[in-house]
Amino acid sequence: MTYLRIFLIFSTLIAFTGCKSRCSQGTSQSAWMESNGKLKVLSTTAIVHDVVQRVGGEHIDSLVLICGELDPHTYQLVKGDDEKLGFAHIIFFNGLGLEHGPSLKYHLSKSQKAVSLGDEVASDSPSDILVMQGQLDPHIWMDMAVWAKTIPFIVKALSEADPAHREIYEQNGKELVDELLQTDQAIREVLQEVPDEKRYLVTSHDAFNYFARAYLATEEERQNGNWQSRFEAPEGLAPESQLSVADIQAIIRHLERFNIHVLFPESNVSQDSIRKVVSAGNEQGLDLRIADLPLYGDAMGEKGIEAGTYQGMLMHNAKVIKEHINGTGK
Repeated sequence: MTYLRIFLIFSTLIAFTGCKSRCSQGTSQSAWMESNGKLKVLSTTAIVHDVVQRVGGEHIDSLVLICGELDPHTYQLVKGDDEKLGFAHIIFFNGLGLEHGPSLKYHLSKSQKAVSLGDEVASDSPSDILVMQGQLDPHIWMDMAVWAKTIPFIVKALSEADPAHREIYEQNGKELVDELLQTDQAIREVLQEVPDEKRYLVTSHDAFNYFARAYLATEEERQNGNWQSRFEAPEGLAPESQLSVADIQAIIRHLERFNIHVLFPESNVSQDSIRKVVSAGNEQGLDLRIADLPLYGDAMGEKGIEAGTYQGMLMHNAKVIKEHINGTGK
């Protein structure tokens, strides 16, 4: 066996072990697969899982399907996933086209147990949902007030499956909505410390439209729909899209127009696109740099850090943006 093969096998084992540990935010997989009288709930992403676990509490066993920093846009089912999907009493997923890997998308579309939180919000409150360049923007969790609207649908699904604990789910849901709305206001207050003329954001991919509308735009911009200049990204809604020279030049023109000097990486997205923008922009005389701390868009951080919870990840984003734009970050 060559050294290269040994290295590759070792690296794969490390990645697999890391994935397992990052997925065990709630019940462990082995325990989750044991029948114990509790609802077995599967959430596609850790962001969905975070709020589902808060509503269900000790009366559910909750498991995450898409581990750690894996891309939810392109995730394809792997060995063992069919068993999880079949064993679950309820499957919560983001919807709005986020989980568009063909195998996962097919299963979710056919399953009677699957609840699309984003599509429920879209049906109930269509004005909250963004359409960007003809596509539904699935990143609704980036506006905490909009994401709070998913909680009643979680409560409803859990209560219908487990009516004995309906009152507990309803109380947990009410408390969580109140908490999310309080955090939503706190995030807005953090970013109001950035002057209006500086409150612009450029990241790796187009995951921050809801965030920009909610927290970066002025009230007038939200009312008249002119908030979109507050955010740009070289890559589209799904980070697998290809970056062209025209894309790079469009971002550079945006940076020049709004006097933007810092670009923000995302935790689970390659920095290649923003590196290309920074390199090309600096060749043209712009003073551009990449922030030293990542933002969290499609994935939360590791358990135990601030960004390891849903509320924590958005608060982390707000603080990192404020510090770097105001000049107190690196």
